[in-house]
Amino acid sequence: MTREDPSTEELRDAQKKLEDTSRDLSEQAPEDEDTAQFDRRADKAAYLRRKLEERDEAEREAAEEDDK
Repeated sequence: MTREDPSTEELRDAQKKLEDTSRDLSEQAPEDEDTAQFDRRADKAAYLRRKLEERDEAEREAAEEDDK
């Protein structure tokens, strides 16, 4: 059995969850080192989520162009 690649929306949702979890862990971390690590993870997840949103928009625009 092969699984299809996840959709852009699924990937974006996963990045949002990772970002939220990392930010929560950052707030709960007792030391500055731990906080910085979780902040970096959250920032990376937010960046990837934004890129996925851009990809989704580009795919939508390409589909509209193909329909013309």
